[in-house]
Amino acid sequence: MIQEPKGKFIKVRCNCKNEQVVFGKAASEIHCLVCGELLAKPSGGKTKFVARTLEVVE
Repeated sequence: MIQEPKGKFIKVRCNCKNEQVVFGKAASEIHCLVCGELLAKPSGGKTKFVARTLEVVE
């Protein structure tokens, strides 16, 4: 039996126009892979997004 993840994956866009898919319940800070800018940070369960969120990826 395959378990579904309890969180969702979110596509975000950095100011440098890079798009990245991140987990909606991240346990650590997430930085842009291109420029290193902070995209999201954990906030006790759900992730607080600093970058612009584009869509939920299924």
